[in-house]
Amino acid sequence: MERGLALLFPVFLGLLQRAQGGSLEMEPPGSVVAVSVGGSQQLTCRLSCADPRNPRVQWRGLDTSLGTVRSDAHSSVLSVHNASLSEAGTRVCVGSCGTDTLLRTVKLLVFAFPDQLAVSPVALVAGRDQEVACTAHNVTPANPETLSLSLLLGDQELEGVQALDWDVEEEPQQGEDQLLRVTQRWRLPPLETPTPLTLHCRATMDLPGLRLSHQRAIPVLHSLTSPEPPVKTSPEATPELSSTSSSGSPGHPPGNSSSGSPGPPPGNSSSRSPGPRPGNSSILPCHPEIRQSPAAGGLDLLCQALCGPGVAVGWTQAPGGLEAYQRWEAGAQAWLSVPWAGCCAEGWFQCRLDPGGQMASLHLAPEICCWTTPPALWTGSLVLGLLFLAFLAHRLRKRCRPAQ
Repeated sequence: MERGLALLFPVFLGLLQRAQGGSLEMEPPGSVVAVSVGGSQQLTCRLSCADPRNPRVQWRGLDTSLGTVRSDAHSSVLSVHNASLSEAGTRVCVGSCGTDTLLRTVKLLVFAFPDQLAVSPVALVAGRDQEVACTAHNVTPANPETLSLSLLLGDQELEGVQALDWDVEEEPQQGEDQLLRVTQRWRLPPLETPTPLTLHCRATMDLPGLRLSHQRAIPVLHSLTSPEPPVKTSPEATPELSSTSSSGSPGHPPGNSSSGSPGPPPGNSSSRSPGPRPGNSSILPCHPEIRQSPAAGGLDLLCQALCGPGVAVGWTQAPGGLEAYQRWEAGAQAWLSVPWAGCCAEGWFQCRLDPGGQMASLHLAPEICCWTTPPALWTGSLVLGLLFLAFLAHRLRKRCRPAQ
């Protein structure tokens, strides 16, 4: 029954759109309109009526969050602000001219495609068989028809490469939207070159009326002892998009860390490195680690990666959200300060290495850093005890004083 209705619905729409009493026009035109996660979009539906009696036009939703709607007799404007994945879906504009009814539909496609490409290894060596992996973080949709990853030499795709795995995994969820990370691996032919060259991993997202792309450089060295040039990101987008990430001024580090590095979360397969498998690459991927040390009023966590120049680490997850903590980030080191009050909340802390995308995680249990009795409570109890003893001594002196 439901399938039959679904087949008849487009026919019904076509009959309504051919009504003789008027027409509906959409802005922007097209049956699919794309908007990025966190972005805004306006959909305008305009009604033209040959019969001026009682014209009406209004947006409707089909099992979706409609948005903000402003309507008058001849137009209706649907505004979507701070778009989330839950707002994707079909919107219907309904117009009427006298006894004629018209319908137009548009599908709102919500996507995510930040400039967060990571490659592993961060550099290749000429003349060797090796694998390389390229990961696009926090993207959606992730199907191969929409998102593609490729290796470029100059402006052309690199010839002779063998495509290996295409992996799609869920990112650690930060908000209501569940985003994905996509990793493509290739086996490369020996790169014989008398002069230094640079490959690029390019991620491309093809959407209706929109094509976006980002690039990450992969330098090719003559040997493992060659100086590694800096890794730069070269974003390309149409229309032009740019993104800059910052977590504030590094300031003064909160202190030295001394304890050992904890292991990753048990059973969390999504936190594995996107790098090549051991033994297939001439350069092993680098891994970050988290160290902890006590500090005045709390606990300091240090995420660091001893990988040489051209890498950076940053915090990606903390109990209650990263905005609840003080953070400093400076290249291959990132600090996070946990106050005693926040330390009592159990949860995972996680940081990530870029480029490469390798993760390090630390589970903070309440008994690690939560005092059973805070210092202020000890001090207050001591003061109350002294006052009680003074009062008791005063009463005893009065009762034991000889009568005169």
